[in-house]
Amino acid sequence: MNDDFPTPITTQPSTFNKTGTWRTFRPVIFYDKCIRCMICWKFCPEPAIIIVNAEKYTAPRDAIKKLDAPEINYDYCKGCGICANECPTKAIDMVFEESLEERE
Repeated sequence: MNDDFPTPITTQPSTFNKTGTWRTFRPVIFYDKCIRCMICWKFCPEPAIIIVNAEKYTAPRDAIKKLDAPEINYDYCKGCGICANECPTKAIDMVFEESLEERE
């Protein structure tokens, strides 16, 4: 084993470092297409997608409106796009960050 380059070991959880300012593109969930399968949550490499109460967002069908929904915490989202790529219904679009800031 080469001790010249030791493997870094973190002493803090990833929720300690807010990494949302790193991104260029921001994922936006379109809840009228979201089937609440949580694949986005499963594949997100950061704690950026949280699960919220079913009533918070509309559902595309009555059969799924009682299921909890995913929500993006932009404090931790790096904009990698894995969630958008994995979404089976293409309910997540990656939007250029500056175009969102101009609207606010």
